[in-house]
Amino acid sequence: MVSGKKNAGTRGTIVFIDESGFSEAPVIRRTWSPRGRTPVLRPRLRHWRRMSAIGALAYRSRGKKARVFLCLRPGPVASEEIVQFLNHLARHVRGRVVIVWDRLNSHRSLLVREWFAMHPRFQVEFLPAYAPELNPVEALWSWLKGSQLANVCEDSLDPILELVRRGTRRVRRRLDLLWGFLKKSGLSF
Repeated sequence: MVSGKKNAGTRGTIVFIDESGFSEAPVIRRTWSPRGRTPVLRPRLRHWRRMSAIGALAYRSRGKKARVFLCLRPGPVASEEIVQFLNHLARHVRGRVVIVWDRLNSHRSLLVREWFAMHPRFQVEFLPAYAPELNPVEALWSWLKGSQLANVCEDSLDPILELVRRGTRRVRRRLDLLWGFLKKSGLSF
């Protein structure tokens, strides 16, 4: 680690970023039903539509502040979408920012490196390879899919995306849950 990073939480904001996807395929979890009546989900058999998501959890130790950022878009996440998301973060997060993410090709692309060269208040750190458990955004995805989308079987993507947005609004109001995502990753300030 570079010197000074251990103090990043006191002088700036640490932002964890990750990508995920949502589709019409149901996230099947355990459920209950009256005795003798097995719950039945009837999903579409093939050709599920998908939506990509870029999510970020921003932590600032001063005042114990935590924020959630979410961007939903059709198709895969490419360098252009990453730069748009970084521009959004630059507008909403003040001061020094340490971005922590995995080594996805679009995170290391020329376009993204040029963006960071033009924005010196942003510093990039990469997570170790094959260590998604260190990223608290993974816990956010798990919470959204396991609580908001559990056993939801819709014929179109719109109700699913509305549930994702509603779940994101719900988690924004629960600072204990946001800090719990960080604690689950084993990281702290």
